[in-house]
Amino acid sequence: MTVFFLYRTATVLGAPGVRLYLRWRLRRGKEDQARLPERLGVASIPRPDGPLIWVHAASVGESLSILPLVSRLREEPSAPRVLVTTGTVTSATLMAARLPEGALHQFSPVDLPSAAMRFLDHWRPDLALWVESEFWPNLLAEMRRRGLPAVLVNARLSDRSLRGWRRLGGLAAELLSGFRLALAQSEEMADRLRSLGGRNVACVGNLKYAADPLPVVADALARLKDAIGGRPCWLAASVHPGEERVTGQVHRRLQGCHPGLLTLLVPRHPTLGAKMAADLRAEGLNVARRAAGEALEAGTDLYLADTLGELGLFYRLAPIAFVGGSLVPHGGQNLLEPARLDCAILHGPHVENFARIAEAMGGAEAALQVATAEALASAVDSLLQDPERGRRMAASARHVAEGEAGVLDRILERLRPFLESLGGRSREGGHA
Repeated sequence: MTVFFLYRTATVLGAPGVRLYLRWRLRRGKEDQARLPERLGVASIPRPDGPLIWVHAASVGESLSILPLVSRLREEPSAPRVLVTTGTVTSATLMAARLPEGALHQFSPVDLPSAAMRFLDHWRPDLALWVESEFWPNLLAEMRRRGLPAVLVNARLSDRSLRGWRRLGGLAAELLSGFRLALAQSEEMADRLRSLGGRNVACVGNLKYAADPLPVVADALARLKDAIGGRPCWLAASVHPGEERVTGQVHRRLQGCHPGLLTLLVPRHPTLGAKMAADLRAEGLNVARRAAGEALEAGTDLYLADTLGELGLFYRLAPIAFVGGSLVPHGGQNLLEPARLDCAILHGPHVENFARIAEAMGGAEAALQVATAEALASAVDSLLQDPERGRRMAASARHVAEGEAGVLDRILERLRPFLESLGGRSREGGHA
């Protein structure tokens, strides 16, 4: 009896529980009520005519990384439509604003056999591109049964994921066999995939290097620049629970030696804003919440930007950026985003999800690693006192961010055989 058979049986028997779980997520604001049927494979929009490429990205980071690829796919001679699926409300909102014309978004189906069949029956994709490390057994099995060509793009496996898949015996090899090609972020990731049974694995570089700078609304940038004026400021970006307290501690340590100091804080998820603001106010800080319409004033200690899609705005406002998810064991956030926007970068020790990028940044003296509130305060203090050092770090960071030019071309070159056959598969009516 295989692990997959046990998993499939459990998901069939547990289907009512999965539906209850979706309702629980809905009550917590983690699902979109109007689009909840999409999670069960029920499409909310019709399938467009012609060839269709399905790109699956789990959440915010992955979905943003695929935008340049989606744009290039739309420019292919066969003019394929592109369906992007993600699993979070935040990523869905961002995709609605940033997907190019001709690209569609749906929530990804939960991994029930019935949901997988409904999804594939409706969309009949001609090619599937799955991003990073999303392996859903029922969905992959149904794709393979239908003969749907699938490619794993920008593949990576964290240490934790690798250990988990190894404990599941041959399940990883069975799932990876559903991908006709796996394009890894690095040689290390390629070796990890091969060790799990992956075949036809190649390293082409990290797709995150192909991203454009985060967007900004010019009027909003001008208004906040005026509000900040000449105040010294720094940014704590993509802050996870627990890191907001460290941010507050840093501000209190430095405000005496940097009169008028302003700390900008962007939570990783906007829904964290209200609680973070309350906790920081309880520590005696004057906090203004952007989502609540509270103005940034002369007496504001900390401006908390709990809005969606404005990280590019705040990276442009601060010469120093601490990138969160790294003082807590989360794995870090994308260091290339501040690098493209001329920030001196600080991060904690937990950057496993961006280890190669962090290593490149550290080697180029483009980023500093800090492990405690005291170390973060010391680094921010040093950079505020020596702006020229910050500018050198920012220039080095931008150089690192430009270091894998051509990664998108290399990915498309590897995808070329699949793209050239799109027209023929579409004329045959897709995959039943």
